[in-house]
Amino acid sequence: MKIGYYPGCTLKTKAKNLEISTIEAMKKLDVEMVELDRWNCCGAVYSLADDDLVHLLAPVRDLIRARDAGLTPLMTLCSMCYNTLARANLLMRNDEVKREAINNFMEEEENYQGEVEVVHLLNFLRDSIGWDKVKAAVENPLDGIKLAPYYGCTLTRPLDVSVDHNTYHNVFGDMMKALGGEVVDFQEAETCCGSYQVISNPDAAEKTTVRIIESALKAGADALVLSCPLCDYNLGKKQADLMASREGIQPLPVVYMSQLMALAFGVPAEMAHFELNPPLTREFLEARGLLARV
Repeated sequence: MKIGYYPGCTLKTKAKNLEISTIEAMKKLDVEMVELDRWNCCGAVYSLADDDLVHLLAPVRDLIRARDAGLTPLMTLCSMCYNTLARANLLMRNDEVKREAINNFMEEEENYQGEVEVVHLLNFLRDSIGWDKVKAAVENPLDGIKLAPYYGCTLTRPLDVSVDHNTYHNVFGDMMKALGGEVVDFQEAETCCGSYQVISNPDAAEKTTVRIIESALKAGADALVLSCPLCDYNLGKKQADLMASREGIQPLPVVYMSQLMALAFGVPAEMAHFELNPPLTREFLEARGLLARV
């Protein structure tokens, strides 16, 4: 099976551990990820200004290229890329006035009507692969590990692009269960990590980050599971700074969902690139014997 794939910028640099672990894990499911040619940055965030159509040109241009290449569905891994592309796609389908204005900007491309289906890795595994096949590919089940799937804000909002399309979200947990892990529900699973506030208002972002980590720890989580490079930065890479500046902060390993999938499928550990994770993550997985098993 082949699936169109939009990587986004960060997955080629700081988040190679998210991309490469996914590519290798998908091979175990007989899935070839066909990368979109000549993709550009999706814009990183979907503009909240109703009349800000210029910022929609970047995601729409990616969608046009996907349509022209016959890459639909188009799968994403980064939850922010998913949200931006999916929302731009819905606007092009449903808003005739804005669709016409945006198409008028695209002088060299044929008009786009929203022909591409945008999916996230979670949707693709559930709807096109199925959890039974995922379970069948597991060689090293995540036995005895309490995992807290962290949705953040962009996998669940707004509802019309939510990965579950309802108000109760379980697809992320279903993936972890299929890999043999124990799922921990926690109150702050859909709370924004602080996003780019870490730059403009770092104190507010840190307070949010602390609340999320403490919520997961209180629920008994051994590790926080992510699908967003910005969440990984705020919740993972910034943990050492948090513990240095705030008393009483307990550490919590963070790991990409695809890295766990790769380990569970028996992919060599070096293909998951744990050197890009905080040291705590590798120490945790080594202590649990997961890295030693592959």
